[in-house]
Amino acid sequence: MTALCRDCYWTGADRARRCPACASPRLVAHDELERLSIAHMDCDAFYASVEKRDRPELRDKPVIVGGGKRGVVTTCCYIARISGVRSAMPMFQARRLCPEAVIVKPDFSKYRAESRRIMGMVAELTPLVQPLSLDEAWMDLSGTERLHGAPPAVTLARLQDRIERETGLTVSIGLAANKFLAKIASDLDKPRGFSVIGAAEAQAFLAPRPVGILPGVGPAMVRALAQAGFSTVGDLARADAKVLANRFGAHGLRLHQLAHGRDARAVNPDEGRKGISAETTFLEDLRDYADLEEKLAPLCERVARQARAAGVAGRVVQLKLKTADFKILTRRRTLPVATQTAKRLFAVGRELLAVEARGRPYRLIGIGLADLADAASVEADFFAGEEKRALAEETTLDAIRARFGPAAVVSGRALRSRPPSRD
Repeated sequence: MTALCRDCYWTGADRARRCPACASPRLVAHDELERLSIAHMDCDAFYASVEKRDRPELRDKPVIVGGGKRGVVTTCCYIARISGVRSAMPMFQARRLCPEAVIVKPDFSKYRAESRRIMGMVAELTPLVQPLSLDEAWMDLSGTERLHGAPPAVTLARLQDRIERETGLTVSIGLAANKFLAKIASDLDKPRGFSVIGAAEAQAFLAPRPVGILPGVGPAMVRALAQAGFSTVGDLARADAKVLANRFGAHGLRLHQLAHGRDARAVNPDEGRKGISAETTFLEDLRDYADLEEKLAPLCERVARQARAAGVAGRVVQLKLKTADFKILTRRRTLPVATQTAKRLFAVGRELLAVEARGRPYRLIGIGLADLADAASVEADFFAGEEKRALAEETTLDAIRARFGPAAVVSGRALRSRPPSRD
């Protein structure tokens, strides 16, 4: 098999422009197609696609999921991307680039529900599934040929079709020799893409691309690499590994391996999400501790609710602040016992905040839990005393909100932060 039709699932050695069985132009052809089994699935513009599916009148309009004049774009549809809008872009900039866009406030409960549907379909194919977020996951389909009666490439094409048919949403697939290449491949032909990167071509494929395509290489690292004479992935591949190690430590060695298209990481289902977080951008910069604390409290409640819903607890509390000049500060504290309560999260978060809130203006605050573990694996004795009572109270509130709606129970602090009624 060197070619696959994504419509009728025909396979064969024919590399014609159209499928010889059904005349579809949706052919995937590659010399290593039948030997590859590591895949990355990425939902296409996930949040925006969910909104468009649920609101057909938005189908042909640019849609931005986000909100607030000083907020950021959570995601946007492909029509909005034509105008230059991108995820994480400040909303004021997105509105300027695409003034005709429809702005939709994110509904994460709806997105999580759709994610569970899709990931459930993925889990039926192989136990080796490693989610990265709500809308993407790695899969290892090694040894599944007998189970599904087809090689991994065909199984993945069927998965794409099933997801679109049953949810009305589309995904893109990257099939490759390892996790790194699979993730790159899934982004090559969006939306509804199916791209393949084999081991033999990996280094040549990567060589002309900027170093920013490599995982762990953010803007600061791009600048550092450029100063050292490494602008493309090919520059890193040609470099001496010892030189990279001396200059950038273990990360330099890792980059050298990636530049050659090598990635020995296995798809690990136990390597779950790294953290849960929430943040908010202010309409005006805040510098007073009491004002910042007021914004922190509801974020702690949101993060704790998500942790309890996911059945996880976090051992690390992380505070995030963005200054008026867009610099990001993060402060972390490791807890002796993992938590999933807003009370504990807020207590630690406000202590971290007190150190930083000394008159400096901030435009954003965020709070998160990291180093997550299954809450059921945390000894019951650890949730003792005040923490145990807080967990019981907050779990009860979760049940009330689930039955009567999110507004059924509102904290006193949240009420104080609401604007006065005009009645």
